[in-house]
Amino acid sequence: MTFLPAAASSTFATVPPGRADWAAPFLRFAEQDCPEDPLYQALCRALAAQPALLTLMDEAPPEQARPNLYLAAVHALVMAAPQSALAGYFPSVGGQRLPDEALAGALAGFVAVHETALRALLRQRATQTNEIGRCALLWPALQHLARAGGRQRLALFDFGCSAGLNLGVDAYRYRFLGEDGRAVEAGALEDLASPQISCRWQGMLPAAQAGFELVRRQGVDLSPLHAAEPDDARWLLACLWPHDRERRERLQSALAVARARDWPVQGAADGLALLEAWLDDLPPDVQPVLFHSWVLYYFQAADRHRFGQRVQRLMEERGLWWLSAESLADSDWPADAALPPRPEGVSAGSATLWQWRRAGQAPQALAWSHPHGRFAHWLASGGASKDAA
Repeated sequence: MTFLPAAASSTFATVPPGRADWAAPFLRFAEQDCPEDPLYQALCRALAAQPALLTLMDEAPPEQARPNLYLAAVHALVMAAPQSALAGYFPSVGGQRLPDEALAGALAGFVAVHETALRALLRQRATQTNEIGRCALLWPALQHLARAGGRQRLALFDFGCSAGLNLGVDAYRYRFLGEDGRAVEAGALEDLASPQISCRWQGMLPAAQAGFELVRRQGVDLSPLHAAEPDDARWLLACLWPHDRERRERLQSALAVARARDWPVQGAADGLALLEAWLDDLPPDVQPVLFHSWVLYYFQAADRHRFGQRVQRLMEERGLWWLSAESLADSDWPADAALPPRPEGVSAGSATLWQWRRAGQAPQALAWSHPHGRFAHWLASGGASKDAA
């Protein structure tokens, strides 16, 4: 989509009756989901204190109505208006000002000027970080699946893929930093133009060699983005935290790789129906793997249950393997199954549980991780590298 022109005046001077109470979710988001970004914490609190600004959230589809969508929309418009007063707080456009007492006023003024464009973004866009840092866990997870399952030739289906950047898990470089100071470098080490992903690692370090081959790959999303589309690339950048220069540069490198490789990404209202058709075309010696990360967070409980039932049927009837990376609350982990506690310093809302499911086997917890793959606590046995420096 193209950004819409800014409005000349605001239409939300008062809060109409019957509006949803958005203040509580924004305060909760500030406390639980963005502890590493003081700007977003301050913006969430400023929004919660100005309910009139939050009425714009009613533009968002119910399944996308989350604080991070509002923040991404504001960030996108700040990127398009780097001379605004609010931009002075955003490091992503060169701002150096720390949150202060003037921030709330700058935010209110910015929203008033850009109300039309902000409403359009909330209505038409979806939160899609497409965080390739998660590939620091996807790489060793696929290693483990190939080794433990005895199938090296894999086909990867990324459900909720955004722009499909995680389909390039074998096209990136990795540096796994162990607790004892050892490090393992892995991935596409010969391609110095590919992004390098570093991950602090607790537990057995991954092997340096892949141990798997991606024979086929496919991405599906309700609202897919395309790396070659400038507006889509800008939206992905807007979905990042403004202070995180490393993620921003890494995303730009990944977008360049995706433009060159052109991995298949398709839009579909029913992604599992597309998965079934995709399974029909796979060679018999190729093991299909369904993967998703931080997708079920956007599902209602009933939809999440139906999704699990359909995937379970595909595991039983089609031999599908199911690899997921979700919060514990969205992971449907069996209540009677043992699970090591999440790492210290990680909130329940952001800790990511990586698990593997296949027909006839109990779910296996592979790892806990930071939601963006900055650190990992590996739980599964096997896979230690002999090549650590």
